[in-house]
Amino acid sequence: MLCDMRLLRVVLDTNVLVAASRSRRGASFALLRLLRAGRFTALASVPLLLEYEAVLKRPEHLAAGGRTEAMTDAFFDALCLRCEPVHLFYLWRPRARDPADDMVLETALNGRADHLVTLNIGDFAAAAQFRLDVATPGALLRRLESEAS
Repeated sequence: MLCDMRLLRVVLDTNVLVAASRSRRGASFALLRLLRAGRFTALASVPLLLEYEAVLKRPEHLAAGGRTEAMTDAFFDALCLRCEPVHLFYLWRPRARDPADDMVLETALNGRADHLVTLNIGDFAAAAQFRLDVATPGALLRRLESEAS
């Protein structure tokens, strides 16, 4: 019997990384562990990586996670090693109320993502037009765990 060995292609919204940086107990942090283990492919465009960096280096997020800018830089180095780069050939703007959400959606569409993972599903209602699954970190974590068993 043949099985599909293709890894899921996933775009992580910035809020997932913020949640993971603030707590090691939640689904967001667990997803980053699975990414490190090679269980799925994370997709990222240059604008999205810049957004990740700008938000995670905000003083309130550094303080909440007990991190320094140098620690955040090391995290980004590791994250970039696990991400497949996405070139934005086509912009789908405007689709969302927040331009930053448009950037996340564009990365998912240009990268042919299977899932866009966010803590704010309602912000990505436009994804339904493209048959792009929008999931919470917990929902994707359950799917990956069920596939492993």
